[in-house]
Amino acid sequence: MKRNQNFSSSRHSSPALREKAEALAIEALGFLAGDAERLSRFLDLSGLTPQTLRAAANQASFLGAVLDYLAADESLLVTFAANGGHDPVSVLRARALLSGEGEDAGA
Repeated sequence: MKRNQNFSSSRHSSPALREKAEALAIEALGFLAGDAERLSRFLDLSGLTPQTLRAAANQASFLGAVLDYLAADESLLVTFAANGGHDPVSVLRARALLSGEGEDAGA
């Protein structure tokens, strides 16, 4: 069953909508961390280490970067969405919201 989260952008996203987007990004990070190969590739490309990952995860900008990473690899995005019961478009909307694109562009 799909969790149909509406991350439709508006000029001013609500705090609740942002919290949902952040929760989705945290879920995405868990998805990456759940597979050694996926996590290794993410760490290599991000420049993080397992030791610095936890501190980075506490930064709001990092959560947007996690969704950016998924969005850059369509097969990874589709796999995450399918495994989590999400619509891939909602993941992209959450990414836009967290990166600030959703505030200015009608993403």
